[in-house]
Amino acid sequence: MAITAAMVKELREKTGAGMLDCKKALEDSGADIERAVDILREKGLAKAAKKSDRIAAEGLVSISISEDNKKASIVEVNSETDFVAKNEEFKTFVNDITTIVLKSNANTVEELSNEKYLDTESTVQETLNSKIATIGENMNIRRFDKFEVETGQVAGYIHGGGKIGVLVEMETDSNSDEVVALGKDIAMQVAAMNPKYISQKDVDPDYIAHEKEILIQQALNEGKPADIVEKMVVGRLNKQLKEVCLLDQPFVKNPDVTVGQLVQDLAKKLGTSINVSKTVRFEVGEGIEKKEENFAEEVAKQLKN
Repeated sequence: MAITAAMVKELREKTGAGMLDCKKALEDSGADIERAVDILREKGLAKAAKKSDRIAAEGLVSISISEDNKKASIVEVNSETDFVAKNEEFKTFVNDITTIVLKSNANTVEELSNEKYLDTESTVQETLNSKIATIGENMNIRRFDKFEVETGQVAGYIHGGGKIGVLVEMETDSNSDEVVALGKDIAMQVAAMNPKYISQKDVDPDYIAHEKEILIQQALNEGKPADIVEKMVVGRLNKQLKEVCLLDQPFVKNPDVTVGQLVQDLAKKLGTSINVSKTVRFEVGEGIEKKEENFAEEVAKQLKN
């Protein structure tokens, strides 16, 4: 029976093994997919697939920035345990992926998975499967983002050894190192305070309407007269917006000035405009439901595998 591309694809999806390994297994099995699965398992090449249902909520965030500060990438790669996230092989893999993202045209994780892994003949997905088999935990490239500016600079910050990563894009004519230093400070601010928006003009009208409704109900529940509730709510809403908008927040290094004032001061000093145009913040495992397990039980499970 002839081995088709569809059969190779199906086997790859079942096992997570490399394309060439799947083709060879199909040849050895006489095009019997179930037997080919067994062959790959026997060789240890399907080990990654066996672990694919485990929750990977730990891991690392990494950033890579070009020498001219015009391009940058940020990547989150997840593992099952923090122990593996501290493994040097895992760290190297994450850094490599960040470098690949910086240089590639991939826009999705699926596209990235089919990119060549550095100077090897393997794809990113094939290399990831190999790492899973070697390290013994489920791992996945969860997400990435890329910044590229023509007129401006990009800066970044990593917090907690890779638990939080931030990139900041600034539109400006200046190539001063002071702009990059400012960007790093702003990235640190974003890491610490996690603002929802850059400025009040970016705020979603639906967010304002929703928050206003809640604040009105709060004021009424406090027994405030209905005729003054509207004025009270305006004041409370303005205060809340200053907390969720980056440029209105007190600067973490010097609470006497806002981030917006910090930007304006440097722009005035350099004689040019500086506009914080985009930020991205990745925190390891955010939004993933983590599985609570006793460490001793987890070790016992690993020993049984």
